[in-house]
Amino acid sequence: MKDVLEKLEQRRADARLGGGQKRIDAQHARGKLTARERIELLLDKGSFEEFDMFVQHRCADFGMEKSHIPGDGVVTGWGTVNGRTVFVFSKDFTVFGGSLSGAHAAKMTKIQDMALKARAPIIGLFDAGGARIQEGVDALGGYGEVFKRNVTASGVIPQISLIMGPCAGGDVYSPAMTDFIFMVKDTSYMFVTGPDVVKTVTNEVVTSEELGGASVHAVKSSVADGAYENDLEALLQMRRLIDFLPSNNTEGVPEIPSFDQPDRIDMSLDTLVPDNPNKPYDMKELIAKTVDEGDFFEIQGKFAQNIITGFARMEGRTVGIVANQPMVLAGVLDSDASRKAARFVRFCDAFSIPIVTFVDVPGFLPGTSQEYGGLIKHGAKLLFAFTQCTVPLVTVITRKAFGGAYDVMASKHIGGDVNYAWPTAQIAVMGAKGAVEIIFRADMNDPEKIAARTKEYEERFLSPFVAAERGYIDEVIMPHSTRRRVARALALLRHKTADIPWKKHDNIPL
Repeated sequence: MKDVLEKLEQRRADARLGGGQKRIDAQHARGKLTARERIELLLDKGSFEEFDMFVQHRCADFGMEKSHIPGDGVVTGWGTVNGRTVFVFSKDFTVFGGSLSGAHAAKMTKIQDMALKARAPIIGLFDAGGARIQEGVDALGGYGEVFKRNVTASGVIPQISLIMGPCAGGDVYSPAMTDFIFMVKDTSYMFVTGPDVVKTVTNEVVTSEELGGASVHAVKSSVADGAYENDLEALLQMRRLIDFLPSNNTEGVPEIPSFDQPDRIDMSLDTLVPDNPNKPYDMKELIAKTVDEGDFFEIQGKFAQNIITGFARMEGRTVGIVANQPMVLAGVLDSDASRKAARFVRFCDAFSIPIVTFVDVPGFLPGTSQEYGGLIKHGAKLLFAFTQCTVPLVTVITRKAFGGAYDVMASKHIGGDVNYAWPTAQIAVMGAKGAVEIIFRADMNDPEKIAARTKEYEERFLSPFVAAERGYIDEVIMPHSTRRRVARALALLRHKTADIPWKKHDNIPL
């Protein structure tokens, strides 16, 4: 028995070495951790249970029968993050460059199936060179099996992808169908075709970073939801994110003890909105002063910064935050902001996360570039997402709510449950200047009349009270009481139910 146990321990030690010490050293030299080191940092200490440690490929072409390494380029298993079950797979770049084979894919699909059965989140750590060319269609078939499970699990369990090295070809489409993608700066990149292929086909010379680095996908393309400085920071932030997310679509949001009083007031909010309606202010200050202990996990913080999305807590329970940002483009809605917010809203609705919306929006961004880029359809995505929501919707209008953008931002008309406004709120079709120029075009040559008309319009429409008179605003509240009002509204709506007609699925304007 002793010999058998010793042989088992030796086989485990060999498997843990992956591609060998030389390749592990090369991985460290690139500033990257190994697949197993990443898992150890992500999960609670000692909680990782590995599956399929000894799986090997079955390819006998191109000399592959002479090269067998246990694990075949991916480490799979489960563990806990702050005591909550999480499934994980981690691509091992030291073994065949982490490339995907039939056996490799089977390990991934097995862990995907287990995660779905257990109704627990799954996190994929990507560091790989795509399909294993020697396996041909077996590798492509393996990708298809992984993709199918991504779609099946969508909206049932949270799926998170962390790109920690190369992610190319077929490898990019599994992350693309997960709920969140995060990258590591300078060491990770994502693209369908690499720089060499791009040069061959288009004669364009581009580096991997320029083509698909974190600076591209977290800022320009919106493929990534965020980017971190190194492996360690990325893994610690994933632990933080998991704390905000439900384990599945039926469990409800996690709840942790809160040491922040729900009725706390903050008098500084009474002076947050400037007297000059054209002067910006930072909406993140309002978010920080409203949510529990100022703890806010922002999603896509570097993309479409005219709108803010992310997770926070109220009375210890997770909420989604959507807010216009007056500091960027005056907080207007454009195509990018609409798509960003719509995707976030749909995630929250899928997992029963209440949404708090802070509104200061002067309208949709005008111009040919927006219209040619499909602003109508992209704006409709956000409208569709909010209207479709069955989760609690609490809305606070702090200043401008002009035009169709007023409707889109979780207004009472499209399903907002509790809608508040600050006394500084301005709810109208448009601003006073533009409205007066249209309504009183005949008086444009008389400055005194125009001034009087402008004042009349401002008093009548640029206040929250017309909307409040009609019941479109439930209450005009003091800014300093925002936290208390939002907390009470969320508590009121905790057991909200919504009846919707049967349908196979909707047809969101993609």
